[in-house]
Parts: sequence; structure tokens; C-alpha cells
Amino acid sequence: MLAAVAQCLRRAGVGAGARLCCALSGGVDSVVLLALLHRLRPEVGFSLEAAHVHHGLSPNASAWADACEAHCARLGVPFQVLRVAVDPAHSGGPEAAARAARHAALDRVPCDWMVFGHHQDDQAETLLFRLLRGAGVAGAAAMAVSVAAAPGRPGRLRPLLGQRRAGILEWARREALSWVEDESNADLRFARNMLRHRVLPSLEAAFPSAVPMLARACANFAEAEGLLADLAELDAQTCGGRIWRASSVLGLSVPRQANLLRWRLREYGAQAPSRGRLEEALRQLATATDARPLRVALGNGWACCVYRGVLWVEGVEEVSVQAREWRGEAALPWGSGLVRFECGLGVGLSRVRLQEAERLVLAARAPGVRLQLAPGRPRQLLRKLCQAAGVPAWLRDRMPVLWADDAPVWVAGIGIACSHACAPDEAGVMPRWEPGARAGA
Repeated sequence: MLAAVAQCLRRAGVGAGARLCCALSGGVDSVVLLALLHRLRPEVGFSLEAAHVHHGLSPNASAWADACEAHCARLGVPFQVLRVAVDPAHSGGPEAAARAARHAALDRVPCDWMVFGHHQDDQAETLLFRLLRGAGVAGAAAMAVSVAAAPGRPGRLRPLLGQRRAGILEWARREALSWVEDESNADLRFARNMLRHRVLPSLEAAFPSAVPMLARACANFAEAEGLLADLAELDAQTCGGRIWRASSVLGLSVPRQANLLRWRLREYGAQAPSRGRLEEALRQLATATDARPLRVALGNGWACCVYRGVLWVEGVEEVSVQAREWRGEAALPWGSGLVRFECGLGVGLSRVRLQEAERLVLAARAPGVRLQLAPGRPRQLLRKLCQAAGVPAWLRDRMPVLWADDAPVWVAGIGIACSHACAPDEAGVMPRWEPGARAGA
């Protein structure tokens, strides 16, 4: 078992100087994991700490935290308790609520790798649980041994995922380790407990290799999911890269459209939508035209938008945007997207006129603002210009506007103020808004 953990660390690239944190529940799996990591620490050279999530759901919760603290003290491992509040109204029920709170807390721990004690029996249980909820290929892949770090979250390691729970128990007893037992693990009202105590034992009675075979199926699903991700990445590049041409996306088969949207949501760290919601979104997307902009909810706080032949995915909470001073950067973040500033000759905004301004700010529109798009034409209310250009109401408050002091000189989707337009032979800069393009830009 020690060799299996060491191999997992090597494959993940864990070496000297890496910061590991063991997610220590106090149960036998995490206690064994901590002991194994503690033994490997001098050899590999990583730093090690432990974190315990205090849910406050059990009358024994504080005693479990104390037991974890004492265990770490004996090993000389730094320890912290993370207290969380579990959402009683969580749509997935108390199990899902506790899991969400736990992972959110652990994701905030400053480390390179969060290490979990999940084992092969957990993997089989997770697969059955997700299949019974109608999971797709990604869900059926269950848990991965190694997941790379993402913005705001450390990497995740599960070195015991190939080990049976019986072997972990045997190792713990041989080493005379002590651990706590969560009384809720025996409550058959919880779906996972029913699978653990009733369904999996029955399966193993009929099929002795059920657990390793289910774990092998997870590996097969993970391989298939990797191929689907490769396909989605190719489709994304074909359709435009970070933001997509709507016509190119709609030219794909419906399953590839669905795969592309799921992949982009996972790339943004979002949960995939339900099949019903995704099918409805794709049905509505098929009706989008340049004259009919569209914003369709995908659920879980995300939406898919189509405007002027461009299709993107954004968070629905991106209603307000932060004003930012522009000092010549090639790009500035704007909501869930970017505004790029491209240099050219005779296009866009006059650099000379821009340099005359004391301050250039990228900000949202202001009430009553007017813009003159061409000499001899009247200065029109931006609201009227948006209506004439077919800018949908849901997009107007988040459209970026470049202000030269107190004057708007460029409005995304509308145009450039004639007072600051570049002459044919003059150096200019053209702002371009890419909604939903910020991640990975």
C-alpha cells in the first residue's frame, strides 16, 4: 500500500517542496492515508498538513475534530479545523449539501494538492449512485486518481483509489491505528449508505469481482470522456476558439453541440446541465438568427447566448461589471469576457485623440448618454442606438463603453464616436469585445 501511494505521487509529479494537505475526516481511510503520507514525507520531501471539516451535523462532531487534532499532534503534522454551514435547502439533499460545503472549504486551503482517502469500494459506490441518477459518460467516470489544480482550487489526489476497503482496515489494525466511526454511515435513509450496506454486498455475493469490475468500468468511462473532450476541443477550434460562430456550432450534429456545451461548462468549472434543460436549450438555439438574439438558461447559474452570429456561454450572475482604467493594455477583463485593443492603420479610434484625454476608462453605459456616429448626424441616445442595432435588453447593461474623460468614444456593438474616429492614414486602435472569452485567455 505504501508503494501504491508513492507511485501515485510520482505520477502526479509530487516532489520536494510540494505542499500536500490530507483531508482528514477521522475515519479509517483518511487516518491510514495520513500515516502513509507521513512515512513518505522524508523520502519525497513534500510538506504535509491536515484539514478536518467540521459540519456540525452530529453531536459527536467536536469529538471527531479533537481526535483528528490529537492524531496529528502525535505525528507532528500541522492541523486545522474548517467549520462550515450546511445548506438545508440544497436540491441534492443533506448528503450532497454536506459534500458541497466540505469541498468548498477544502478548495480554499492554500496547498498544491488536497489528498483524499477514497478507495475502490467508494469508486464502485459512486458509479452505482451516479448511474441510478441517469449520469452520462463524465458522471460514470466517477473519481479520478489525479485532478490538476484549477483557478481557486488545489489539485486533487486519491492515492488509495485502487485499494479495497478491507485491505485498508487490515493495514490500520496491523499498525494499531485508532479512528472514529461516523454513526450516520449506518443510516440506510441515505442513498449511498443503502448502496454501501445492502446493494454492493448483494452484488458481491452473486459476482465476487463486482467492485473491481465496476472500478474498471469507471476507467473505461473516463477514457471515453477523454475522447469526447478531445472532440469538443477540436469542434471549439473549428467554430472559432474561445467564442464561437453560431452558424458553425449549429452546423454540428445535435450530440456534438451538446458535447461542446458540456465541455465548455466543465472548462469553466461549472456543473453540466440536466439532459432535459440541455435539449431545450439546443432547441431554442436552433431558432437564433442575427435578427433574433437569444439568451437561454442552462441551469446552475449559467446561460448560452447568441448575438450577431456569435455564440458563447456565460455566468448569469455577470450582470454588473467593474469599471477599469485603460492604460494601453492589449486586453482588459470585462465580466466573463474580454475587451481586446488591436492596433492598426486607419481603423478604429485615433491614438492622437485618445492621448489627449486625461483618463480612459472601460465602463458600463450611463443613463441619458448620447453618441454621434458620423459627422452631420445628430447625437443620439445610446438607448435608441441599441434599439436600432437590435441589441437585446439583457445585453445592454453589460455592453462595454470606452470613456475618454466624460465622453463615450466607443460602444461595443454600436460603433465609434466620429469625434475620435481614426483618419485613413492615421495610427488607430480598434476595441473588440469578446463575451464569455475570459477563461483561459
